Amino acid sequence: MPQPKRFRRRLRDPIHEHRSFHRTESKIAVAGHPIHAMLVTFPIALCVCTLGADALYWWAGDLFWPRVALWAAGVGFFMGLLAGAAGTAELLLVPGIRIRAASWTHFILAVMLLSVLGLNWGLRLQDPVAAVLPFGFLASLLATGMTGMTGWHGGKLVFDYGLGTQAEGPDHGAAPASEMRGDKN
Repeated sequence: MPQPKRFRRRLRDPIHEHRSFHRTESKIAVAGHPIHAMLVTFPIALCVCTLGADALYWWAGDLFWPRVALWAAGVGFFMGLLAGAAGTAELLLVPGIRIRAASWTHFILAVMLLSVLGLNWGLRLQDPVAAVLPFGFLASLLATGMTGMTGWHGGKLVFDYGLGTQAEGPDHGAAPASEMRGDKN
């Protein structure tokens, strides 16, 4: 027997109704521009450059490319550490970011990626040429794939949930992008 309309309850997400859910403005920013978003472009580009340098060495055999891969892997790893520090600070300081499970997924993937980037650089330190095939190339391939996954999750946090963006309105938090577009889930 169906319940009368007055007794039906609508299911609500307790996380979505938490008072800090929409407080997603960046705390680690310069003039409203999030530091993490600015720094993360460097390890992404350098990770892909490392794979490209490995592939060019494999194809051409020129000893220039393993040196490029060594430097790209090293600088990419250290810039990743800086971007990771800024991202971790955002995660821990901003309640609307910290409360979402998707933020923690992005964080865990990013820590795993930093481990692979560090491994990729460490493999090359003794002999950059000998490290390329097969393990350097495979580490670069793994790092590039993980960069894509981590970046996809990070982009989803920004574009779907408005995380790390500047505050709008009196509630000190921007509405998620899906709500601004009028999407219905």
